Amino acid sequence: MKITRILAHRVELPLHEGTYKWSGGKSVTKFDSTVVRIETDTGLVGHGEVCPLGPAYLAAYAGGVRAGLMEIAGHLIGEDPLQLERLNRLMDARLKGHPYVKSALDIACWDLLGQAAGLPVCVLLGGRYGEDFGLYRAISQESPEGMAGRVAGYRAEGYRRFQLKVGGDPDVDIERIRATAAMLQAGDRLIADANTGWSMHDAMRVIHAVRDVDVYIEQPCATYEECLAVRRHCRHPFVLDEVVDGIEMIVRGRADQAMDVVNIKIGKFGGLTKARQARDLCVSLGLAMTIEDSWGGDIITAAIAHLAHSTPPEFLFSTTDFNSYVTLSIADGAPRRVKGRLAASTSPGLGVLPKRDVLGTPVLEIGGK
Repeated sequence: MKITRILAHRVELPLHEGTYKWSGGKSVTKFDSTVVRIETDTGLVGHGEVCPLGPAYLAAYAGGVRAGLMEIAGHLIGEDPLQLERLNRLMDARLKGHPYVKSALDIACWDLLGQAAGLPVCVLLGGRYGEDFGLYRAISQESPEGMAGRVAGYRAEGYRRFQLKVGGDPDVDIERIRATAAMLQAGDRLIADANTGWSMHDAMRVIHAVRDVDVYIEQPCATYEECLAVRRHCRHPFVLDEVVDGIEMIVRGRADQAMDVVNIKIGKFGGLTKARQARDLCVSLGLAMTIEDSWGGDIITAAIAHLAHSTPPEFLFSTTDFNSYVTLSIADGAPRRVKGRLAASTSPGLGVLPKRDVLGTPVLEIGGK
């Protein structure tokens, strides 16, 4: 099998709730997503998606995806998309860094591999565990009362894990955590995700003030060293996210006992190939994981579902269904939440069929007709 053509589409994904807010006053009202289509000489077609959370979250932005694709897509024409490790080495040789640029291409190749093998991607990633798996719901940053008030509605949709967006004024964040924790029921879990927003001393204040609350603390500070210092004074379960961008950080964090849970975002690692490597390492090290991405629609939700469904349940701390946050569906066959749970498709590949009329005219086209 050879790659004959690569196309990229830009699509905007508006939010059901109008806006999404997190630390530092950052917010978005719609997501700028890139969908990649890889065509082959066999007639099989694979799709991937990548959607950075705006330009101020990670070292990634939507325009950078498309610019990066222009740099590397031409080098993939004529290559075998089923040779995933080799293809990733080729992409890394042609574009240093910028893993998010490569993510949708890698996902599309996994889609092709599954179709060629006649198997769902989750089976190729390690096997399907159980019928489905639980999801978390992110609670956008607002007043303590407003955030706490959303718990009942989300629980009615089946969610039992709630990721509270903090990382603002520490006094307000203390109120946010306490008010939301008061709304929890037996079996619920609360994660206070600062998204790097606290200084060390503010993080210490918040953690000390909620020391009697059953809550996970996620990524309090901007750097690994700051987070590690806070972790050493914290009795709460600890999650690292933004600073974990490769195998090396997982190994370092485990050696330092820096976290109890690690967040693996597919785009941050550069696609399913490297995210699977990180997942398997975490399983070997006994680390629980949140499996997700920065954001996305139906296609990235499908990719997340396949990686999550192939993760041993005792190590899958949480995951999410991004396509339920947005108002626009871009593909048929994508997994949909049922009572707070999700399942990967049983069809070959990712199991999605993009809606080409919704995607519109490609913004990038490399290769033959």
